[in-house]
Amino acid sequence: MAAKLRKGDKVIVLSGRDKGKEGEITSVDPKAGKAIVEGVNMAIRHTRQSQANQGGRIPKALPIDLSNLAVVDANGKATRVGFRMEDDKKVRFAKTTGDVI
Repeated sequence: MAAKLRKGDKVIVLSGRDKGKEGEITSVDPKAGKAIVEGVNMAIRHTRQSQANQGGRIPKALPIDLSNLAVVDANGKATRVGFRMEDDKKVRFAKTTGDVI
């Protein structure tokens, strides 16, 4: 099955604690059905100081379910993603505007 949400997509959170927040997808785990979105679903992780990092209380983005995310279209609203063929190439498009993502 083709991926409707990919790394680099600008998305909005549809439900949960961070409903309405927008961010960019930094990574996707299709097997688990989750994605990490920059600035969304943040938690504080306590890390020990080392030569590589400062340590202390560091905010970290946790994975969020793909069903709770929607792509943001050109108008800045949530949209569903569809697929169509253009010049023998499969492309994703926004269902609200019809624009290619």
